[in-house]
Amino acid sequence: MTDQSPLTEPIEPLAFEPLAVGNDKRRRGFNPWRWLLLATVLAFVAIMSFLLSARSVQITVQAESDVDITLDGGWYLSFGERYLLHRGRYQASVTAAGYYPIDSVINVSAEETQLVQLTLRPLPGRLDVASQPSDAKVLIDGDLIGKTPVKAKPVQAGQHHLRIDKARYLPLEKEISIHGRDIQQQLVLPLEPAWAEISIDSQPQGAIILVDGEVQGRTPAVVEMLQGERQLILQKETYSDSQQTLIIVASEKQDLGRLTLQAAAGTVHLVSVPGQANVTVDGEFRGQTPLKLTLSPGQQHTLAVFKPGYQHYTSELELSAGTHHNRRVELLPHLGEVHFNIEPQTAILMIDGQAQGQGSRRLELPATEHSVEVVLEGYASVHRKVTPRTGLQQVVTVTLVTEREAQLSKLKPEVNTLLGQTLLLFTPDDFIMGASRREPGRRPNEVLHPVSLSRMFYLQTTEITNAEFRIFLASHSSGQIEANSLNREHQPVVQVSWQQAAQFCNWLSTKEGLTPFYRQAKGIVTGYNRDAIGYRLPTEAEWAWAARVQADLLLKFPWGESFPPTEAVENYADRGSAHVTGRVLNKYQDGHVVSATVGSYPANKKGLYDMGGNVAEWVHDVYLTASSDAIGPADPTGPQSGDNYVIRGASWAHSRISELRLSFRDYGQAGRDDVGFRIARYVE
Repeated sequence: MTDQSPLTEPIEPLAFEPLAVGNDKRRRGFNPWRWLLLATVLAFVAIMSFLLSARSVQITVQAESDVDITLDGGWYLSFGERYLLHRGRYQASVTAAGYYPIDSVINVSAEETQLVQLTLRPLPGRLDVASQPSDAKVLIDGDLIGKTPVKAKPVQAGQHHLRIDKARYLPLEKEISIHGRDIQQQLVLPLEPAWAEISIDSQPQGAIILVDGEVQGRTPAVVEMLQGERQLILQKETYSDSQQTLIIVASEKQDLGRLTLQAAAGTVHLVSVPGQANVTVDGEFRGQTPLKLTLSPGQQHTLAVFKPGYQHYTSELELSAGTHHNRRVELLPHLGEVHFNIEPQTAILMIDGQAQGQGSRRLELPATEHSVEVVLEGYASVHRKVTPRTGLQQVVTVTLVTEREAQLSKLKPEVNTLLGQTLLLFTPDDFIMGASRREPGRRPNEVLHPVSLSRMFYLQTTEITNAEFRIFLASHSSGQIEANSLNREHQPVVQVSWQQAAQFCNWLSTKEGLTPFYRQAKGIVTGYNRDAIGYRLPTEAEWAWAARVQADLLLKFPWGESFPPTEAVENYADRGSAHVTGRVLNKYQDGHVVSATVGSYPANKKGLYDMGGNVAEWVHDVYLTASSDAIGPADPTGPQSGDNYVIRGASWAHSRISELRLSFRDYGQAGRDDVGFRIARYVE
């Protein structure tokens, strides 16, 4: 190449010269613009980093005034309701004038945008309430807040029911709206009166005015009366009350005009001797004394007082207005003569509750009905009614009887059970039980001893039948002997233990509402109650008295004294029973091999059947070998319990002289084919 550019010119090195010390310091000095630029760059980087990582959160607050929101928990940017926040937890404090401040937690999540809605609760409003007139009760939603005037009373914002109450004024009610937010509101409310002015006058004037019983002044007057139904009364001395009902409408005036008062009636308090006399005024019946009569003043009235058995009383009465009198009238009796014949002469005669003396006497009594009573200790009192007649002598005869005689006269001679059994009433007396040692057939347990019986008793006329016992125990069977039945309905029940017989008595007592005689525990009879009047087995003494005592005689056999019997008087082991009983009464024929229908043979003198035959009978007593004090001196009932019980009377299986005697005593506890029972009870 021929042409050369300046770049191809050779480069020549320059000589090295070190910088001066002063020049080095100048080059390394502080440059503010460089640092400002650096700071700007860093701030820009930080802002861009924040903008790129922040999340947009819109916070809306419902309030009607300016809101101040403060966030605590990190750096943030706000643009009106929008805030740029890093993810995390922030504490938001919100305040606004007229509202309660709130604190709320805002959790910023990874979402791009979030909406947070907050509601501020307004402060109560301040309410002033005044009424015309004042001192009225103010109620908000039914709660009393005070009496007018009410000043600056806090009331929550919203709709409320306001009521104003004041006596004698109409209640005022209205709906009010409270703004709240500490805004003061004022209400001034006029009240309407609940009364009306009522003009009242009377003739004559000066009458006391009462409204619903309260004095309101004297006529003439204008009275304020509350609305509604009111009772108006005008009162004045010597005049009758004027009374009327008024319907009052609030604020509507009424003029009642002049009310004419009527002169008050006179009154008479009338009593008579004797009392309860009939009274008429001017021929009109007014009642019986004692009596308060009301009579028209200034007029003459005819008063009549009369009572049966007494003379009529009449008089004229004239009373002044409003006066009060007392009058006592003594009626003169019409007398009748009554002669009282009384026995015994020591008895006291009572007339209308007043003692007249002892014994027979003649009395003059008012001609009206009287109560007569004749009394004497130990005797039954007699009550009668007697009405004497003028000019006619009457005779009243009273003969007292002892209380026991009176009791006996009231007793039924016989009673029937609900099963239809008949029991006869007996009044026993003292007698001798047992048999003499010289009596043929006597046994060691028949020692002679006296017995006293004082309690009346009922005793069944026949023995209990199979049919009657099966009502108590349906499964019972009396069985049979050698193909001869003992189980027919009207044959006496057998194969019954003493316990079963006593339990039958208690069952029947309960059915009829009587106190059971026997005490039971777990189905076992353990004792008895002497005072009970329920059904029971007859005591041995009662059975012996009923079977043996005939007038002044003590029977040996049911038919008399001789042995053997010659006629069919009872059911015994006769010659037709030989194949069943073995030992029999020779030449005796009663027509039955085993037991017969109850009552098949003649009753004894007391009306009792089969006392000496058919079947032997359980009696109440525990078995003891007889002695003079074994059973007890009066109404003996024996021990409360024991191992064996007494059996009395002969049966279809007996034929020996010792067994057929009425003093024969046997014992046992289990059932037998020839032992039954009959029932008894004491008199109530």
